[in-house]
Amino acid sequence: MSGALDGKVAVVTGAAQGIGAAIARGLAAEGARIVVADVQRGEEAAADYAGGVGIAVDVADEDSVAQLAAEVAGRCGGVDILVNNAGLYASLAMRPFTEIPVDEWRKVMDVNVLSMFLTSRAFVPLMRTRGGGRIVNISSGTPFRGVPFLLHYVTSKGAIVALTRALAKELGPDDILVNCVAPGFTMSEGVKEHPDVIEKLRDVSVAARTLQRDQEPEDVVGAVVFLSGPGAAFITGQTMVIDGGQYFH
Repeated sequence: MSGALDGKVAVVTGAAQGIGAAIARGLAAEGARIVVADVQRGEEAAADYAGGVGIAVDVADEDSVAQLAAEVAGRCGGVDILVNNAGLYASLAMRPFTEIPVDEWRKVMDVNVLSMFLTSRAFVPLMRTRGGGRIVNISSGTPFRGVPFLLHYVTSKGAIVALTRALAKELGPDDILVNCVAPGFTMSEGVKEHPDVIEKLRDVSVAARTLQRDQEPEDVVGAVVFLSGPGAAFITGQTMVIDGGQYFH
């Protein structure tokens, strides 16, 4: 605990459990005030943090995200860090792309990609009033490896990398740094709720890693905290793959 983020307000989407919760804990340990923005159990999860704020939000809904930003501004006075973590993954069935329903494709794109556009658009004005900020988008290692049978998910996560790069260029003059973290297959709470996903992906993922063990949510935290802090003041538009050396990026 260095206190590197003392006085900073950090909004973490999907922070009620899993990777999002681990990220929120890591940012709080460095002194950040945490806003848990989740579709459910946000207020309950926020109680774990000193000065924590929990706000219910549907990150794929424009009005809901606008209300989130307004509440953060009113209750916290602004925002310094936005971690776009919320997304769909473990509940998706692995199947040939020809069998993916169009409605499911659209839902994945809305929750995984449109949400990051909406939250960034809503919070960037608040960051500008503070003279800068940090946006960290959570992608996945799957676009770099071309994982099959989850085409909508892999496509959405590849889009996040592109979004990160383009948005970084656009926001550089505002001293708002935009970076991306791409985890490998992680044993999060959401994944553990789907034994079929674990059966298909766990062993093959571990075997492909240089560091051959399960990846836990806490393994992602260090990169996000670093990109949110003073040590990353000259880093923007980058993607850090955190997967134990499964893919060298």
